Amino acid sequence: MYKVLISDAMSNVADQIFNDKGIEVDVITGLSEQELINIIPEYDGLLVRSATTVTKDILAAATKLKAIARAGAGVDNIDCARARENGVVVMNTPGGNTNATAEHAFALIMAALRKISFANETTHRGEWQKKAIKGVELSKKTLGIVGFGNIGARLSHLVSGFDVNVLVCSKSLESRQAEFPHVTNVSFDELLEQSDIISFHGKAAADGKPLLNKEHFSKMKSSAIIINAARGNMVDESDLNDALNEGLIAGAAIDVFSTEPAKENVLFNNPKAILTPHVGASTAEASIVVAEMAANQVADVLQNGTEIHVVN
Repeated sequence: MYKVLISDAMSNVADQIFNDKGIEVDVITGLSEQELINIIPEYDGLLVRSATTVTKDILAAATKLKAIARAGAGVDNIDCARARENGVVVMNTPGGNTNATAEHAFALIMAALRKISFANETTHRGEWQKKAIKGVELSKKTLGIVGFGNIGARLSHLVSGFDVNVLVCSKSLESRQAEFPHVTNVSFDELLEQSDIISFHGKAAADGKPLLNKEHFSKMKSSAIIINAARGNMVDESDLNDALNEGLIAGAAIDVFSTEPAKENVLFNNPKAILTPHVGASTAEASIVVAEMAANQVADVLQNGTEIHVVN
């Protein structure tokens, strides 16, 4: 009998699928790297979300492992190249959290424009700060989307009812422009210069360097707002903090961080920054979808040799 480990919290639909298919499953979360190294030799399959980092040492110990499924899109937490060298297929679940993440990005946009966090905090304290809470409307603004995969495309549709001008910086859009007549593909510099809101939805650079740093903020409108619900290293956090403090831009709303869990961060306590703990994909609906996809993918590899959504 095949045996699978689920090492991150996810919907119990995953273990139910394995049980129904006659595959033994263990759910053990919160493991340290060494703890995972100690037990991984027992398993043929592994399901993770973002909390587990699958290192080369874990893969070296995983002598029976055939498949890893990431219940989500990003696989930055998995050493995909080493997995392939070891004959382990790595898969993700594209589209499973598209709507959840796009909606969260939209919520961050509205929260930043209408100063929702400040309004909530001061009202709870019994302060009636009505005069200090003058927001900005989304209507007729320019939204710049950096990266135009499933999430970026979905966000462009979510704002379509607000008479928003949507700019996109994406190489992949060049061959798909006919599918998205409501957006305009521009250079990165053009997007920075023209956008009122800039939302990141691309992949991190291969070298790990931030896509947005201090050299870029001077090109933006002083009223611009930065949204990052993609990867923590898309934006240099220290440079962003300086830009907020110096008034180079008006605000930021950030869901992802360079180091997670973020126990300390330069953006903490900056009143111009709205921060959420990487919850873009955390909806009841998305958690079920990605868990179901991941479980079925691993089961198909083990029982049928079928591989889909392979990323390595």
